[in-house]
Amino acid sequence: MDLETLISLALDSGASDLHLEAGLPAALRVRGALRTIGEPLPGKFLLEAAREVLGEEQWPLFAERRSFDLSKTIHGVRCRINVLQSSRGIGFAIRLLASFEATLERLNLLPELRQLVAPANGLILVSGPTGSGKSSTLAALIQEINLTEARHVVTLESPIEYTFRPRRAYIRQREVGRDTPSFEQGLLDALREDPDVLMVGEMREPETMRLTLNASETGHLVLATVHSSTCAEALQRVVSAFPAEIQSGVSAQLADCIVAVISQRLKFRPDLNIRVPECEVLMASHAVKNFIRNRDFFKIVSAIETGAEHGMWTFARYRSWLENRKNWYVPGRSPEPGEIAAVDTPARGSGVAAFPIAPRPAKLERKAAPPPVLPSRGAGERIEIEPVEGEFGRILKRPGDGR
Repeated sequence: MDLETLISLALDSGASDLHLEAGLPAALRVRGALRTIGEPLPGKFLLEAAREVLGEEQWPLFAERRSFDLSKTIHGVRCRINVLQSSRGIGFAIRLLASFEATLERLNLLPELRQLVAPANGLILVSGPTGSGKSSTLAALIQEINLTEARHVVTLESPIEYTFRPRRAYIRQREVGRDTPSFEQGLLDALREDPDVLMVGEMREPETMRLTLNASETGHLVLATVHSSTCAEALQRVVSAFPAEIQSGVSAQLADCIVAVISQRLKFRPDLNIRVPECEVLMASHAVKNFIRNRDFFKIVSAIETGAEHGMWTFARYRSWLENRKNWYVPGRSPEPGEIAAVDTPARGSGVAAFPIAPRPAKLERKAAPPPVLPSRGAGERIEIEPVEGEFGRILKRPGDGR
């Protein structure tokens, strides 16, 4: 058994994550639940796999830090990989990514969210717990810009999860650790690179947050993620990351630049056999800006409940919208249960859904969930979008390309 075989097994099982640890069986996360399969993995196998994945150039960095993040295509699947040292030896935490051009339609997100990227400047925060699809939502928002507007987009990610093929936008993607030493340095560089849109993969440190706020105040549209369970908590977390003596100034700065906050979580829908994002959406109304400036974050909850006319959504209202929704994007169709088949995709691109669990027949009827079936690999191979270095001009000059 090798790493490709394990990745293939995880893909066929509909897993979102694969965990490997010396002396333990491989563990798959399917529909949010963890289960182990197979025999315990020998430490020598994982050590050799780590050296192969990292390469001789990056191995010394791993030996120094005892962990390393990277993205890599294995067995045709785009993976976000964390290699780590544990008490048992070398371990892996692998997230299986959807190799496709993300859009709001394919993620089954609220179509009105595309209006968030219309402003020329400001800050959009996407929040949620780990594994809630924040990166996919960010990718979908960037893709909306890419398909509709000629803007210069610079992304800072650790690591790069979705690769974009420039359509109307000019997109540069930089990976922290490979293309820039840190988010802070990448943000400083980006301000001298004439960007219209900045995407910050994750705001972890106060300095990253400070530079992100500064960028959103200086004529750039900035999209970033933060770990939190609600919109109010996301804003509070940004402010509380700074020393108490400057939190008042940070609150005022955040109030001036905020455009919207999306907080999301994934929920499995047995009637569709897929996971869909449930969202809370906060728009920057005058009242909300005042609450942020005065650090009255507890009042934001009631502002969302009464702010439907401003485009705000509570989790409950969004859940009701999901229940009444008729048109869904489902990862695949199969004439036989459990078979992964090719997807009939919209005209804007092709691929698979961002939160796939398992395919089901095309006829979507509300009924009890079928017994779980482990799908086998079929005709629906995942499509890897290759980097487009040097290809931008050719795409712009394509006759009749209105995208």
